[in-house]
Amino acid sequence: LSGLDPAQPYFQGTPIEVRLDKSDADFVDIIHTDSAPTIPNLGFGISPAIGHIDFYPNGGEQMPGCGKNPVSQIVDIDGIWEGTRDFVACNHLRSYKYYSDSIIYPDGFLGYPCASYDLFQSGNCFPCPEGGCPNMGHYADKFKDKINKDFMKLYLNTGEARDFPLWRYKVTVTLSGRSKVKGYINVALYGSGGNTKQFQITKGTLKPDNTYTAYIDAEVNVGEVTKVKFLWNNNWINPTLPKLGAATITVEAGQNR
Repeated sequence: LSGLDPAQPYFQGTPIEVRLDKSDADFVDIIHTDSAPTIPNLGFGISPAIGHIDFYPNGGEQMPGCGKNPVSQIVDIDGIWEGTRDFVACNHLRSYKYYSDSIIYPDGFLGYPCASYDLFQSGNCFPCPEGGCPNMGHYADKFKDKINKDFMKLYLNTGEARDFPLWRYKVTVTLSGRSKVKGYINVALYGSGGNTKQFQITKGTLKPDNTYTAYIDAEVNVGEVTKVKFLWNNNWINPTLPKLGAATITVEAGQNR
């Protein structure tokens, strides 16, 4: 039984007989997309974990792409009716859109077990544990026999619009060069499954021999990494023409470590 942002008003905090609960089926998975408090933020969804596994995409409260201005949302690419509904309850309705996208992407929407969204964002819950991560949505039940806790909170990020799934990577860059400079470092990944855009790994003072790490959510599953593109820039003309290189770049995929 999949709960697509089950309703909070009049249900949150009530006995399990009157609301969705993991006792309702052999396997209950929940997608929380609008669990901000009803007052003052007008959240429609329940925030406590109530299933066998509970997914909190983007932290479970505010979904990317739902902060668009009202006019562009009402005249949405999916038509005026869809756009008007999104304007009223965009976060709430993201749950079924993620679910429908998950049918097309069996390897997408990996949920990382974590105590909080902040810890997930800072990389504390990366990569997936030994037993792997469940997939939010249609294929969540593949994880049914691996559950060993009373409840599991799972976090992930999604895109702003279709297609929604993102794949998480840890990218570590060790610099080489003669002198420190100011600027930023970008990295793009190339692989058997496709290529990513450039992601900023760090910006500010760049020191040779220092190591910089970032967690990126790529719009494609790169698959086997074949090439990495490294770029640094300092946005201004430096007469000394400083040079920086990458001594090493390490890429770790969340899914298979």
